[in-house]
Amino acid sequence: MDDADFSLSIAPISARFSLRGNAEMARCASPALGMDLPQTPLSTAETGSAAALWLGPDEWLLLGCSADLTAELSKALGSHPHSLVDISERQVGMDISGRLAALILSSGCPLDLEGDSFAIGMAMRTLFHKAEIVLWRRGAQRFHLEVWRSFAPYVEGHLAEARRGCWGL
Repeated sequence: MDDADFSLSIAPISARFSLRGNAEMARCASPALGMDLPQTPLSTAETGSAAALWLGPDEWLLLGCSADLTAELSKALGSHPHSLVDISERQVGMDISGRLAALILSSGCPLDLEGDSFAIGMAMRTLFHKAEIVLWRRGAQRFHLEVWRSFAPYVEGHLAEARRGCWGL
């Protein structure tokens, strides 16, 4: 099996934030982020190397944003109720790609990753075996997975096992 079939790499270290607040807060935060926060379930927004993933009606995962984001958002949000937590050290990102990426991920994820039900650009919180993950489809054969750092070896081990199961390697 070569990299065209399946590739897993740890994403570069970058800032990660959990942002919580209402729709008005999201509207006011967008200029400071340089992108509109997604308002549609399962949607994402990107600008440059930064991304915002909709995780719930009042929750976004911000990836690759500036480390100075806290000060910028505080100024933009003023008195709007919100929560902004730096989770950069809590999580690790994994980039998964290749012709068999969806099949191998499906070994431990209950989502239908083969069809159009999890389209390019969609992201959601789900499970991979017993680990909670955030899964983002970045392309037809390309995914980004966010997992708590302490569960990363568990997830990598199950992905390796699924890879061996596909090809006996």
